[in-house]
Amino acid sequence: MPPIESLPYFFLAMLVISITPGPDMLGILSYGIARGRQAGMGFAFGVGLGTLFHTLLAVVGISAIVATSPWAFRGIIYAGASYLIYLGTKALLKPGSIGEESEEVAVEKRTTRQGFWPAAMRGFLCNALNPKVGLFFLAFLPQFINPQQPAWSQLLVLGVVFWLWTTLSYSLLGYYCGVVGSWLRGRQATGRWIDRVTGGLFVGLGLHLIFTGQKS
Repeated sequence: MPPIESLPYFFLAMLVISITPGPDMLGILSYGIARGRQAGMGFAFGVGLGTLFHTLLAVVGISAIVATSPWAFRGIIYAGASYLIYLGTKALLKPGSIGEESEEVAVEKRTTRQGFWPAAMRGFLCNALNPKVGLFFLAFLPQFINPQQPAWSQLLVLGVVFWLWTTLSYSLLGYYCGVVGSWLRGRQATGRWIDRVTGGLFVGLGLHLIFTGQKS
């Protein structure tokens, strides 16, 4: 168990991190608005699983190995960036306008295409394929443990708490973004722009990941 006196600082840091805009939050915002509540919450759930995945990697030390291997680090960065660019390109090339259909038909079609679990898988991959998240956990979590006690159990407890908080807070964000998106998709000619903005955002995030990875 981590030291009790360090937990308030951990909770405060966790809160600040969760409300700081980043690729995960931007992905949830765009996915929730473009695909609805189920997809937004699913993407958020996947992001949460990604944080748990990185916690486990940090516990067993794999993230440390990646950090000392430039080829492995860059390879994972390029894989993650390619996946983001792929998602963005699909949205940008999507034909048709949702404004030409009734609101009920449009929402039903989008819900069928982008359910909870497909969105969760995409959220997980976007988070898990970003090695910088793993390096963050490797640097962040050890600050709140007692070095005199077994590190792995303390890291695991902190990681699980971080995962639960991330999943809860981001799922609420995905839900409300889906509510906003449902309202926007009911307006004439806004549907096509939602897809274009979403696609551009994911492509931009992928290019940003490649650019920052080259400087690492």
